[in-house]
Amino acid sequence: MTVVSCIEPIDVETEDFLDALVVDATITDEMDNHTIYLTRTYRFESESTAEQGAQITLSDDSGAAIGFDEVIPGTYRSSVPFAAQEGRAYTLKIVATNGISYSSRPAQLPQNVALDSVYAQRITNDFGEDGVAIFVDAFDPTGNSQNFRYEFEETYKIIAPKWRPEDLLSTGIECGVDVVPKTKEDQTCFASKASNRIILANTSNLEENRVDRFMVRFIDGENYIISHRYSVLVTQYTQSNEAYSFFDALNQFSSSESLFSETQPGFLSGNIFSETNQDEKVLGYFDVSAVSKKRIFFNYEDLYPGEDLPPYVNPCNTIAPMLISQGGARCVLSAMVDENQVSYYDENQDPPFEEGPYKVVPRECGDCTVLGKTERPEFWIE
Repeated sequence: MTVVSCIEPIDVETEDFLDALVVDATITDEMDNHTIYLTRTYRFESESTAEQGAQITLSDDSGAAIGFDEVIPGTYRSSVPFAAQEGRAYTLKIVATNGISYSSRPAQLPQNVALDSVYAQRITNDFGEDGVAIFVDAFDPTGNSQNFRYEFEETYKIIAPKWRPEDLLSTGIECGVDVVPKTKEDQTCFASKASNRIILANTSNLEENRVDRFMVRFIDGENYIISHRYSVLVTQYTQSNEAYSFFDALNQFSSSESLFSETQPGFLSGNIFSETNQDEKVLGYFDVSAVSKKRIFFNYEDLYPGEDLPPYVNPCNTIAPMLISQGGARCVLSAMVDENQVSYYDENQDPPFEEGPYKVVPRECGDCTVLGKTERPEFWIE
């Protein structure tokens, strides 16, 4: 028996839309040009809109103030580098282009807790999957700081598995292509990716104020990103009780990659309010956190000695497309070359009628720049 199903696309339009300012602001005790992001809520069927042209000022209870400049639409960076100080109360003020003023409740820097260690171990997770876990340890003997949020940025080396020093160039004449030497490096690349989920730890219910073997990342053993050399920078934010409660609540009912989208099933109040209209709702949070960072590196061989590499992002099967389609209606290989779909792999000696003179592979199999950049990061250590 065969069942055929037909799905008709429908237009989805949200009702009772709340147009609100969204604030994503974290300052820390790290000396840096800190960044604040302003957007507007958006309908389910729309995209995020940057809040442009706002005036942002950060002040403390001593009277010091720092301004922020808009560097790209909706992204504001402090005009000077600074670090939040213990004992100071910080207030964020925003004046939107429409003249509406917003302010945060005062926030203080929690006591910093150092990130003791970050380490990688091969494990089998609760789902029976083999892979690499990134763990963190931290300890506060004073017991004053119990709330932690984590972010990470991973960087990994990519080596094109079927790289060749030659490539194909379309001649533009009768569907012809030439084999030419490559003029750029594209065998070894590096790619980076930041975490995009809320990762929280709390020690209030533990016997001692210790974060022990807390997993911030699990990488499946079949993931190509660990094939050669991998690095991860883990950032630990020590948070106030109020900040932790906000992010914990947000984590409970937000599955969107955009943490502050209007697709949430309700309104989550933060610590920012409108000075102009007390009934106006504002999304987001102004967080003052103490920060600690550590970076680690490992090679695939360190955790998988003598084992085959994980499968590449593409199987990298070779094909030998004809130069001209049967009947001569169109160019085949040169069109694929012009559209950067393939990389040269080898000559196709004595090709059969249905094949062309060159073997090729998907572009990323012979050109790593499809997946990353050839520039080696400044922090990279072999």
